[in-house]
Amino acid sequence: MHAREILKKVKQIEIRTRGLVDSFFGGEYHSSFKGRGMTFSEVREYQQGDDVRLIDWNVTARSGNPFIKVFEEERELTVMMIVDISSSGSFGSETYQKREIGAEIASVLGFSAIKNNDKVGLVLFSDDVVKYIPPKKGKSHILRVIRELLYAKSEGKGTSISRALDFVMKVSKRKSVVFLLSDFIDEDYWDSLKITNRKHDFIGIKIFDPYEIDFPKIGMFKVEDSETGDTFWVDTSNHSELKQMNDMNHQKNDDFINKSKKLGIDIISISTSDNYIDPLMKFFKKRGEK
Repeated sequence: MHAREILKKVKQIEIRTRGLVDSFFGGEYHSSFKGRGMTFSEVREYQQGDDVRLIDWNVTARSGNPFIKVFEEERELTVMMIVDISSSGSFGSETYQKREIGAEIASVLGFSAIKNNDKVGLVLFSDDVVKYIPPKKGKSHILRVIRELLYAKSEGKGTSISRALDFVMKVSKRKSVVFLLSDFIDEDYWDSLKITNRKHDFIGIKIFDPYEIDFPKIGMFKVEDSETGDTFWVDTSNHSELKQMNDMNHQKNDDFINKSKKLGIDIISISTSDNYIDPLMKFFKKRGEK
């Protein structure tokens, strides 16, 4: 793809996602995440009902009147977005592929972060870390992040969520807000997930296609595993075979959700067939009320 076409695509996604942030999402983002702590701002005269523990005794002694310390939240955060660009993200039975939805969601999160003066970093991964962009602020930085989201390619096969999480644990020394955007088609990542969740403010965003949960009745269908290249045929006209496959998919999805809840890991599930803003807004609104 030519540079001019890339810039055009980046501009399109910027316009679309910044509009969502400006209209209603930015406030929900801000209220959902706490800053690093409280920092001293100023002193003011004591008013009835103020906490006496906040009295500044030095200023009070000099002025002869009681003054209290005023603190404000130290707002600046570091937001790390870990985005799965493995081959399974290329699947989509609807208008958009899983990876395209993931790129848009990451863009919304990125613009929300810089609107709140937060730093944004990016980790792209498949079977290993493909690209790392250290956290920075500013519009030009987030536009670079979007370009990488849209056009970075992985040469590897398979997916390794644990490698991506382990990498973030090494490069993020301070507590950060960590978003993992993936279809979670992988094994043996729970230990890394638990460790990351303990150190950071972690949110998993599971992006799935409706066919991955309920495959329709469309006769004989050739299925290819995009990560291994293996192919096999499924006879969806066979009711028992189709039911068995869909039951297995439902069970796998339910197990993932239940295990996440048990471990206290926040997960937002988003289908490629739905408006992704609704589940994001619902989650962050609920989170902001805690």
